[in-house]
Amino acid sequence: MKAEILSTGDEIRSGAIVDSNSAYIAQKLEEIGVEVIRHICVGDDVDMLASTLTEIGNHSDIAVVTGGLGPTADDVSAVSAAKAAGVTLILDKTALASVQNFSKARKRFFSESNKKQAMLPAGAECLTNPVGTAPGFSLKIGKCIFFFLPGVPSEMQYMLTEMVMLRIKKLQGNTREFSEVRNIVTFGLTESATGEKLTDFSRNFPCLKLGLRAKFPEIHIKLYARGNDEKQLYDVLDSASDWILERFGKRVVSLDGSPLETAVGNLLRRQKATVAIAESCTGGLISHRLTDIPGSSDYFLFSAVTYSNDAKMNLLGVIPSILERHGAVHEHTAEMMAQGAKKISGATYGLSTTGIAGPSGGTVEKPVGTVCIGLAGPKGSRAKRYYFPFENRLMNKQIFAMTALDILRRELM
Repeated sequence: MKAEILSTGDEIRSGAIVDSNSAYIAQKLEEIGVEVIRHICVGDDVDMLASTLTEIGNHSDIAVVTGGLGPTADDVSAVSAAKAAGVTLILDKTALASVQNFSKARKRFFSESNKKQAMLPAGAECLTNPVGTAPGFSLKIGKCIFFFLPGVPSEMQYMLTEMVMLRIKKLQGNTREFSEVRNIVTFGLTESATGEKLTDFSRNFPCLKLGLRAKFPEIHIKLYARGNDEKQLYDVLDSASDWILERFGKRVVSLDGSPLETAVGNLLRRQKATVAIAESCTGGLISHRLTDIPGSSDYFLFSAVTYSNDAKMNLLGVIPSILERHGAVHEHTAEMMAQGAKKISGATYGLSTTGIAGPSGGTVEKPVGTVCIGLAGPKGSRAKRYYFPFENRLMNKQIFAMTALDILRRELM
């Protein structure tokens, strides 16, 4: 079955409100094997909306429409649907009871404007809304079954889950397809370099659809599978995942969409190891990423943002002569910072960063984008200098932090 998603409203059309509803609906439809072929957005214009509904009705099986079911003049979904279906609006008793019951339960005044929400196209099935004032409805336009839902995310999600999905599954009958998306997270290559390594993927796995998403600084490889045999579908995805693992090696962070910090946390927990962080240029970003994961107290012990040289010396024990001779951004400094964090906390590993995030502060020897990362662990300590050609401060901080986490991940592997 093919489906389309239509979001309505001038706020969404103009960008004043972000359309999160469409993403949620698409995900739920794809989970039950319904192929979403298009997302559309139309403002509060009866003629435009009616023509869009007519167009969708000519070539899709299912459509989910959000918004435009309120009591005000700019809520035009019902009248537009009636126009597209060639019917009139009528007062629906089920819809009226839904609106009245909601108002009564919350001791709100029921006005004539609320009565407008009970005016549905003739022949429509009312979808009662127990969590809001606006009832939804379903209606056939052309060959397509439309489901009209409120634009309020919490109301839409409830009605989609409790009412619409059941009806769609019934429409599917025994012809249901299975749909699965596998998200493989990689780190260490650009999007173009990642794509080059996947040039012959389609030849090896013609039944899968491949997609790439740059979520800086990670690259996500998306595998889309659809078919009638669920076991066969998973077998093909497993084979494709193994093929990618062989191509990318340790650059694969996870096979289930988990970010780098989750992979690091899982490795630390599995080995009953702990970590302490000493940050300068990343300003606590590494610590934030690690502690953003539930259960990170199992392995995260200590964090220090030692921005000044005095803090590096007095707190972490960096030798003054090292700073005088080499400066704050140097491998020796980073190594001693990692050693200091490990010693203070008693952690298994100490991890450090010191660098130049920019946009100013760089030199010929140490340009903006230079970072030194230190790691101290059971096998000793070391540090390495890296250079990233970004002039954006936030991007530099992100790539510095992720590179440090990746160094720790590889060490744990």
